[in-house]
Amino acid sequence: MDESTRLSAVVSTAAPRLAKERDLHTVGDLLRYWPRRYRSRDADLSALHVGEYVVVVADVKQAVTRPMRNRRGRILTVTITDGSFDMEVTFFKPYGHEERLVPGARAVFAGEVSRYGQKWQLAHPDYQILAPESEGLDKDRGLIPIYRRVPKLQNWTIVDSLNLVFDQLGDVPDVIPADVRRRRRLPDRLEALRGIHQPRDWPHVQASRRRLRYEEAFVLQTVLAKRRREQALEKTVARRPREGGLLAAFDERLPFDLTQGQREVGDVLASEMARDTPMHRLLQGEVGSGKTVIALRAMLAVVDAGGQAALLAPTEVLAAQHHRSVTQMLGDLAEGGMLGGSEIGTRVALLTGSQPTSARRQALLDVASGDAGVVIGTHALIQQDVSFFDLALVVVDEQHRFGVEQRDALREKGKQPPHVLVMTATPIPRTVAMTVFGDMETSTLRELPAGRSPIATHLVQGGNSRWVERTWERVGEEARQGRQAYVVCPRIGGPVDIGPSGAAPQEEEIVDTPPEPEDVLDRTEDLRDRSEDTQDRAEPREWASVYAVEAALRRLPALAGLDIGVLHGRLSPEEKDLVMGRFGGGEIDVLVSTTVIEVGVDVPNATVMVVMDADRFGVSQLHQLRGRVGRGRHPGLCLLMTDTEAQTALERLAAVAGTTDGFELARLDLEQRREGDVLGSRQSGGRNQLEFLSILRDEELVEQAREDAVAVVEADPLLARHPELAAAVADRIDEEQAAFLERG
Repeated sequence: MDESTRLSAVVSTAAPRLAKERDLHTVGDLLRYWPRRYRSRDADLSALHVGEYVVVVADVKQAVTRPMRNRRGRILTVTITDGSFDMEVTFFKPYGHEERLVPGARAVFAGEVSRYGQKWQLAHPDYQILAPESEGLDKDRGLIPIYRRVPKLQNWTIVDSLNLVFDQLGDVPDVIPADVRRRRRLPDRLEALRGIHQPRDWPHVQASRRRLRYEEAFVLQTVLAKRRREQALEKTVARRPREGGLLAAFDERLPFDLTQGQREVGDVLASEMARDTPMHRLLQGEVGSGKTVIALRAMLAVVDAGGQAALLAPTEVLAAQHHRSVTQMLGDLAEGGMLGGSEIGTRVALLTGSQPTSARRQALLDVASGDAGVVIGTHALIQQDVSFFDLALVVVDEQHRFGVEQRDALREKGKQPPHVLVMTATPIPRTVAMTVFGDMETSTLRELPAGRSPIATHLVQGGNSRWVERTWERVGEEARQGRQAYVVCPRIGGPVDIGPSGAAPQEEEIVDTPPEPEDVLDRTEDLRDRSEDTQDRAEPREWASVYAVEAALRRLPALAGLDIGVLHGRLSPEEKDLVMGRFGGGEIDVLVSTTVIEVGVDVPNATVMVVMDADRFGVSQLHQLRGRVGRGRHPGLCLLMTDTEAQTALERLAAVAGTTDGFELARLDLEQRREGDVLGSRQSGGRNQLEFLSILRDEELVEQAREDAVAVVEADPLLARHPELAAAVADRIDEEQAAFLERG
């Protein structure tokens, strides 16, 4: 018998229920049905809670049958003990139980805990009498695995089913090579499965879990090692900037000095793009650390070398912002071939899904002819009708919002494999980078450019009316001194009758249910990033919406006379551009917005931000949002307003207010999230990609797995001598594809 054997052939009685309730059909499925916890052979009756479903091993201390007081019949009351703590087990129909539950008997009891008077009680529980010589469910095991409850099946039925499986199981394929297991002192897979399902003691469980954590890390690192090796075998055209070209002219015009970090990363990019092997590099940096300038210098270098560069942004707002900032920085260098343009200049094209037909047609022509050396756009860049003259560099902004497939779809538009630079302002802990972006080399920017002002962050309790009043007074004071403010809301809401585009309002929209594919990614991160705390709420409350907040702010005396605008993903591209243009030009004093302004938006005159219902956002997203202020010569202020009383949410907000170190916050964010969410999960809602491995706790183990995977792939690139590992890698790649499609 092997893992592909149908369960019905081994445990015919339990198989239908396991299949129906838990989708377990094969022996392998059952072996991967991990215990939720373990119970020692001691009952530990002192740690009970009303309503808890428990499985305990205990001795019968006393059994008494007596007539019931208020109705006919008898009741059996059994006192069970763990030697130091007693509880009662009652049966309202004693028949069949009196003969079995006698003093001195040992049994496994399963049921829901309740209280009767001052006593703990299990009413009519299921139980299984143990043999006299048994100390648990078998004489060699000191721990009882407790599984997720299966309706109409008892825990010991699952245990017995697994015992039957192990009695008949042959060799179990092992993805970890024997020499690696010996070097890392790991048990083989069969022994690890026994340690999970039939543990002798806690050290046995721990050793088995360590083995399974290592296995997950090893398979992931093998996938990445294969990718890196395949990338190393690719050939492309080396791109070196020409003397006196665009890059040199741009550098001469820069009104500021690059930081040491920017210069170092720029040198690395230049060196890698000058090779005939495609660059694959991740650039991560704090909010405002100057990643855009680094990316632009790399793009100008490939344009100098006769190629084109494409920048992929997750939203139309961010794409338009990049287009404006790049053309402004380049000046006449962005007007190649145009009247008044530089002789050595190029053009900067913008491609989005909603731009007017004439503008799109001209942009497509400039891209296909090569007149546009720099192309900026959204997902529209990867559509079939987009053809590049010579795509040499792909820059992906906010990489965590795209899947590998989307990045690769853009790469495939090159005549030869282009160089790739992906950027994120969400700092990534080292082990996450090794696990999620392990097919890329990583550069990190920690130093902020000179002149960036500090950002103070404070928590504002919505129940404190004086604090709330002072918040809006502070916004008004900043605006009347010539500066500007953001007010960020978790949902859009809608006007009472007619929407801003003249269309009838749609159903109330919150950040995780956007209506436009182009803006899907600008409002979903908060729900994915935050730690759930809704169970802590006394009662549900309505989240702040853009239109409701705008209307309320217009009535506040503190903001009287100020120009208040709105921005969200439901607006048309023209409306978004108009609003951002007015805000960037200083015409709008207070911009009430959803998270479309989260990344890339650069208005140096904006100094204050109020985040409404801040508990609805994740740590990293709040850090990103506040990076929109303090970008000029005036200090920034971020006010996190919340009505929540949930302790976990308040602790999260206090952490954001307590530090501006994005790397520290990223680690905290990851600690509070399910790590499977970091890597993605199956579209079907099945198992997470990480079941045992913790990419924070298991840093040393991840590094060991990476070292071993590289060695295996170097010695056997096709994994021909490791068929079990090859099969696991193929399965993992399929799973990642589904996950990235979901994330994208």
